[in-house]
Amino acid sequence: MLDQELKEQLGEYLKLLENNIVIKVSAGNDDVSQEMVSLINELAALSPKIIIKNETLPRTPSFSVNREGEDTGITFAGVPMGHEFTSLILALLQVSGRAPKIEPELVNRIKAIEGNYLFETYVSLSCHICPEVVQALNAISVLNPNITHTMIDGAVFTEEVESKGILAVPTVYLNGSFFESGRMTIEDIISRLGSKPDINELNKKEPFDVLVIGGGPAGVSAAIYAARKGIRVGIVAQRFGGQILDTLGIENFISVKYTEGPKLAANLEEHAKEYGIDIMKSYRVVNITK
Repeated sequence: MLDQELKEQLGEYLKLLENNIVIKVSAGNDDVSQEMVSLINELAALSPKIIIKNETLPRTPSFSVNREGEDTGITFAGVPMGHEFTSLILALLQVSGRAPKIEPELVNRIKAIEGNYLFETYVSLSCHICPEVVQALNAISVLNPNITHTMIDGAVFTEEVESKGILAVPTVYLNGSFFESGRMTIEDIISRLGSKPDINELNKKEPFDVLVIGGGPAGVSAAIYAARKGIRVGIVAQRFGGQILDTLGIENFISVKYTEGPKLAANLEEHAKEYGIDIMKSYRVVNITK
């Protein structure tokens, strides 16, 4: 399934695996199962830290990615190629022990979530926003043992898609009931689970010289210009990136012929952090007083 160039690149990534991981495989005799088994065997051939075991999982074809001696809670139902291939590689690395790139405050909030949650995300392998949701839920599952997540390729499990009346992806179910459809960030998901930002942490912050409300391109630009003057700057945003998060192709950004909204938002955040700007996400300003 994987060409030689991709195998060489993956071999380098898989050197980053910190501990052994166990891939539990539930396969049948159908073509998708054989394709899935072929992919897993090719991955295992690239790293001695990948162990394969045959299991019977709730869905076939599917496979779960686990730490040795436990069911870690990440499952892929179908063959995660296309846009979801990155989701698979990140899952392998994170389950092996490499920490997800998530801010410490969010990590603490995720670990503090109580209760048992079974997430299922229906995707299309050609969907450009599905990986963001899949990767967010996978990371949450790695950090909290009471949360599990299954990515489901709707093209493989068509009966489920039809029975649930799913018309768009990604569509997320929680404990068997509809949860949400469309783009979601980690902040969005854990807030829905009752893990709200601690307002006391905001109250502990020193006053800002400039506080920008809104995390879209204009707000980030203003914040960076202010920070370059050496003053203390913060950004408050319900969704960092704003409306560009919902834009696939951007072709009118001067000097950049083409980019995608989520990529531009990630670049804006990285640029802002280089200037020490304090970014406060998942907050909505409802009132301003002098």
